Parts: sequence; structure tokens; C-alpha cells
Amino acid sequence: MRGVADLFSTEPEEGSGRPSVLAGAPLAVRMRPRSIDEVVGQQHLLGPGSPLRRLASEGDLGRAGPASVILWGPPGTGKTTLATVLASSGGRRFTELSAVTAGVKDVRTVMETARTDRDLYGRQTVLFLDEIHRFTKAQQDALLPGVENRWVVLVAATTENPNFSVVTPLLSRSLLLTLQPLTADDVRGLVQRAVADPRGLAGEVRLDDDALEHLVRVADGDARRALTALEAAAGTALDGDGEAVVTLADAERALDRAAVRYDRAGDQHYDVASAFIKSMRGSDVDAALHYLARMIEAGEDPRFIARRIVIAASEDVGMADPSALQTAVAALHAVAQIGMPEARIVLAQAVVHNATAPKSNAAYNGINAAIADVRAGLGGSVPAHLRDAHYSGAKGIGHGAGYVYTHDVPAGVAEQQYAPDALVGKDYYLPTDRGFEAAVRERLTRLRKIIRGR
Repeated sequence: MRGVADLFSTEPEEGSGRPSVLAGAPLAVRMRPRSIDEVVGQQHLLGPGSPLRRLASEGDLGRAGPASVILWGPPGTGKTTLATVLASSGGRRFTELSAVTAGVKDVRTVMETARTDRDLYGRQTVLFLDEIHRFTKAQQDALLPGVENRWVVLVAATTENPNFSVVTPLLSRSLLLTLQPLTADDVRGLVQRAVADPRGLAGEVRLDDDALEHLVRVADGDARRALTALEAAAGTALDGDGEAVVTLADAERALDRAAVRYDRAGDQHYDVASAFIKSMRGSDVDAALHYLARMIEAGEDPRFIARRIVIAASEDVGMADPSALQTAVAALHAVAQIGMPEARIVLAQAVVHNATAPKSNAAYNGINAAIADVRAGLGGSVPAHLRDAHYSGAKGIGHGAGYVYTHDVPAGVAEQQYAPDALVGKDYYLPTDRGFEAAVRERLTRLRKIIRGR
């Protein structure tokens, strides 16, 4: 029996072509592209004449175009790969820092070394800074002299929106490139290449079709995740007897669930929450439950989810089904009392109620229109007959005079002016004919006729 480690011992097998420098390295590292032509995916950034192609050309990096590049995209889309490809062209020196462990002192040390290399040896340094969003403002400011004077060509990577997490001076000096998750075809080709390539598994295992499709599906566009799972599955296959075939069962044991793309404090937090709300508004209960599941699996605060549901129950369902708000508020209280994982059941019920209920934003539009008029200065004084008449002297100045107490009239509704003079006859609430609100609409039409005397 042979394991994956045996395939990459410290001494390469004769004629195998496997470089010993990669001995023991993870499969994802061994399969890292050596040139920009080997990069999988991101073709929107790699076309002829594109900025990345020019930056990767010998002599272009750091002399033409911006002094830094910010690569923004999900994990496993090639940020580190692109950085190493840029560094490898033209004999450049590659230095890597992680914002998780590096501080201002580390940054300044890199800058001084890069300056010396440039002045004494004419060698350019590419500084790859992973997770730049974790750097404080002071740490990011320490990068500015080196970037401004081109002591280094900074290639920074982030999974969070740089517009929120990178200081403006650095952002303005950078070429911002957005990486997309790899397509299923990209991941499929990458996995197949890794099985056959001498740097990868060198044909020592065979991958059946079902296993390949499972790896592609659960990778969710993440190349590193796909290769890590392939390596684990290959290890299982190589430990068995007979032909080393990676089966679906091997792949499922290696990776049995898809990656959840979600960052609770950044861009995807808002994107998924937005899709969740819009799915409920659009009455797509299945999509709404999907986004609910994504937030739950990513560890989102269930109270945040419950608050969104309460807001949607009023904003989007409103009087078309007043009980939706009751369900949502009950869910909010229940979530606070019982917590996860049981709270997911309560949240799901509230989501289903919201998504399947008839919709009306008439109450929401009504308050917005009323606020807009108030801010515009419309309205004027409260009519005298509606003013407070419970204090001494109020009647002497006409407060309350002529007020009709509605319970004294047979219908319980009296003809009477309630709005200020400037807003008499103004309709803010315009009910729809959907759900319960259809009945409200009929009743409101009768009420307005009585109150306004027309």
C-alpha cells in the first residue's frame, strides 16, 4: 500500500519529473501555476493586453501602470497564485506577509530590504500581503512610502470589499481587480490536471466520474478546496488494496459539504441578507429558505435574521396579512429565549409565512410619504377643535370647540376635519386589493367619504 506522502518522498523517482523542492507540499501548492498561461479561470482579467498580462510581462511590473495591485475575491480563486506568477516573471524577488501575524515593524523591514535590493542590485521586489483587510489603518499607512516610491510592487489580497477595508490613499494608488469563483468547468479541468500532472498525483490514482462531479460540486468554485479534497480522497484510495481508484465514497469522506461563502462583517453579509429579504418579498419561499440556511450555517446571529423578518413583515406584507407581523414578532422573542440550533425551526416558520403571504407595501409607502411632507414643511397648525382642551383656559381660546366625539354618533364615524388645512383630502395610505387589505380598501373608501363629507 502506498500513501500520498510516498508519491512525493524527498528523493524524486527517476524519470518522474517531480521536483524535490515540492516534496511534502500540499497538492494545491504543487499544482500552483508557473506562468500566467497556466492560470485557471479569471479570463476576464487575463485576456490579451489586460492589465494583469502587462504586469506579468518582463520589465512592465512597477514601471508601467500602478504601483500596487489589490486582488479581491473569494477564497481559492487564485489570489496567491497570481501574486507568485507576477513575482516570478523577470527574476523578481518575492516576499510574503500575512496581515494576521505581521506588524508595522515587519512592513518597514521589508521596505528597507526592497529599497536596498533595488538600489544596489537593480532587483525588483514583489510584496504579497495576504488578508490586507486585517491590517489596521496605521499598518496600511506604513505601506504607503514603499508603494509611493516603488521600492516594492505591492500585491494585496482580500476576501472583503476593499472599499470598506483599505485606506483611501492606498486604494487610490492601486489597481483593483475583482476575482470571480471558478466555474464548474474550471474546477473540473484543474482536478483532472492534478490527477495526471507529474507535480500532482502523477497518474497514480484514477478518478471515477461520480467522484469528480462530487468534488466539483462541493468545491463551490474554490480551487484550493477541490485540490485539498482530491488529495485526501486519493490518500484513502491508495491505502486500499488493488487499483487505486478514487470513488464517490472516497470523495464524500474527504469533503461532504459545500463551502459557505459568507463574511459576517463585510460584503457577503449584506449581499446574502439582501437576497434573503428580496426572496421573501418576491414570494419565492424556496430561495428564502436557501438564504436562511446559508446565514445559519455561516454562524450569523439568529437575532439579526429575526429582526430582518420582522421588518419584512411590515414593509412587504403589511396589511395584506397582518398576522405575518405577529408571527415575526413571536419568532423574534422565541429566538431570544431558546437559541440555536432549535431557533432555526422558528425562523423557518416565520420565513415561510412572510414568503407565502399576499404582499402590500402600502403602509410602508404611506409613512414615507407622510414623513416627506413633514420634512418639506407641509401641514400647518393642528385644527382648533382637535387641540388639547383639558387644562384651565383652553376653552376660552377655542380649543376643543366643535369637536365631535365619534362614539356619540350612530355609525361611530363622524364627518369632521382631522388633517391640518394644507393636507385636507391628502391620501397617504393607498391599500391594494391583495389579501386582507382588499377588505380594508373597501372599508377605507366608505370611511373617507363619511369623514370628508363627500
